Amino acid sequence: MYNDMKDIMKELVQTKEGTLSEDERNLLSVAYKNVVGQRRSAWRLATSLESKVEDWKLPICKEVRQQIEKELSGLCNEIIELLEQQMLPPKESMEGKPTEEVEGAVFFYKMKGDYYRYLVEVSRGEDRDQKSEQAKAAYNWAYEVAANLKPTHPIRLGLALNFSVYHYEIACQPQDACELAKKAFDDAIAELDSASEETYKDSTLILQLLRDNLSLWTTEQEQDGVEQD
Repeated sequence: MYNDMKDIMKELVQTKEGTLSEDERNLLSVAYKNVVGQRRSAWRLATSLESKVEDWKLPICKEVRQQIEKELSGLCNEIIELLEQQMLPPKESMEGKPTEEVEGAVFFYKMKGDYYRYLVEVSRGEDRDQKSEQAKAAYNWAYEVAANLKPTHPIRLGLALNFSVYHYEIACQPQDACELAKKAFDDAIAELDSASEETYKDSTLILQLLRDNLSLWTTEQEQDGVEQD
């Protein structure tokens, strides 16, 4: 039912006056994350099959992959347009702003970065480079604003997680990815005892993901170094 959920949340955003509540914000995110996630998984499967099937099946696989890319790109562009028209605040200083406004700014600019990142995955050439820069710009601004949130805040940690993935998988900058993830992890661990009960569980779950990524990326870099030697 995620397609229905996506349509309902899109209509809500377009018709509601004022900002979204935290629950509404999360419902919008979950809806688009799942409908796009289904296409991303299908695209990875189709791409993998394309390199394995017999020659006579190749045109069929290519056609299916291209159809998935079209659907995925349409959904990503849909949510990006919705964000830009309805939800993204102006790029101004958030210092001294209420926590709710800071959370919303980081949350929605992170979303913009995420969906440009998904577009990069299925893009090529100059189009890929352009979308990569657009993802980076959205993440960068969100990252600057996130400094106004506590290091243990789930939105700040979630941004660090996804931005580090961008560095590793899209920008091919493993060192930057590891440094960003490690800083977010260390800063949060240092203040974890003071995290609120409401956010503690979410924060620790994201910290686990950061640690897992760091472990994986560090191992891969070490293996690459051995192979190069």
